[in-house]
Amino acid sequence: MTENSIDRFIESAKRVGAEVLRIENLPEAAAYIAGKAQGTTLVPETPLAVRHGLRALLAAAGVDVFGKSFREAGHVPGAGVTFSNFAMADTGTVVLESTDENIRLATTLPEKHFVLVDPATILSDNLAAAAPMTAFHRDPAPKFIAYITGPSRTADIERVLTIGCHGPRELHILLVDGISSDLMEN
Repeated sequence: MTENSIDRFIESAKRVGAEVLRIENLPEAAAYIAGKAQGTTLVPETPLAVRHGLRALLAAAGVDVFGKSFREAGHVPGAGVTFSNFAMADTGTVVLESTDENIRLATTLPEKHFVLVDPATILSDNLAAAAPMTAFHRDPAPKFIAYITGPSRTADIERVLTIGCHGPRELHILLVDGISSDLMEN
């Protein structure tokens, strides 16, 4: 990861409709999320979320963190908050190992998705992602991997673009130093 890769990532992600901010620390990220999230917020209990006390940080900032089974969260939760495993600078894509159903629900159901990314995990391009992707698939159990590039979008045969039809209308990528430089952890 270089400063050039970070700048390239920010530019690429913004080009596809994501909001990207460099944030000083996780409490500041929680305050940002509290100011933007509306309604029920899904926060999967991943290793990084547990280690950093993400649910408690968000709740203390005023976020309505959903504490039950995500399948009971209602038709459209207001927000989802996840960590990424890594990101790719050339496309502005964040990558999440999302075998846990709660990660998939938090990244696809809500109107807004907030992704916490450690800048140390920004790779230059998809070729640089080959090694971590190979590592994900060494385990004999199948893995779900989500590549997220901008808010959800689709177009019909008449080329009418619709944002948020198959997932979040907004993608907020928060770059926070020191979360984890381990590409296998999210």
